[in-house]
Amino acid sequence: MHTPSPLAPPPVLGPKLIRAEVIAVLSVSLGASALLAFVRLVGALTAPKELQSQQAVLVGSMAPGRPWLDLTLQLVQIAIAVAPVGLVAYLMVRSGESMRTIGADFREPGRDTVRGALLAAAIGGSGLAFYLAVWASGVNLTVVPGQLPEVWWQVPVLLLASAQNGVLEEVIVAGYLLHRLGQAGWGPWRAVVVSSLLRGSYHLYQGFGGFVGNVVMGLVFGRLYQRWGRAMPLIVAHTLIDAVAFVGYAFLRDRVSWLP
Repeated sequence: MHTPSPLAPPPVLGPKLIRAEVIAVLSVSLGASALLAFVRLVGALTAPKELQSQQAVLVGSMAPGRPWLDLTLQLVQIAIAVAPVGLVAYLMVRSGESMRTIGADFREPGRDTVRGALLAAAIGGSGLAFYLAVWASGVNLTVVPGQLPEVWWQVPVLLLASAQNGVLEEVIVAGYLLHRLGQAGWGPWRAVVVSSLLRGSYHLYQGFGGFVGNVVMGLVFGRLYQRWGRAMPLIVAHTLIDAVAFVGYAFLRDRVSWLP
């Protein structure tokens, strides 16, 4: 009769294993996005048009004139984009931890929501002012948050895309990366600077303003994660910021003169 073998203990994560794991996670997520964003920036800089006259569309139609196919592609794209969060959850469990370790859970819904809303109000308003300033200076592309057809699923898809950005970026760049770098013996500020530069790098497709603005945002979010030990307030804040930008742009486009 076969006797089940005892459960193996969770692996011990040394600096080398952590480095390999982090590289693997970033290679299939935001690290790959950073490389693509850099290439897109080079393309924009070498184009005959000035940066200001070029567009960076964040959520655009994938099948113009075919709304049901467009909706399907939008949902598939969102699911694929957020899939690396599942990989992170698996790796956390493999190391004897869980998503609760980085505060990506629903244990404190009230506090997380309040913190996230306040952070979104502070970052969102200043971020819009910064974008308008750098766009006027000509060092940024014209960012188009949403360019979807005006159909019934426009707003739901924009909200789902906002949540996808919030979950993917804050779980990986704030929670997971800072947690693993801390386990590898990195100092708090060194880890935050690296995390912030990564956050800025995958926004390079927007131009130099997108890079700088997101580096600053990363410094704020990173330090708050280290203070609170929770990624969920950052997820809430990021989701709210993008939701206001995406949906707000859809309603204000061509209705106000100050919006590029």
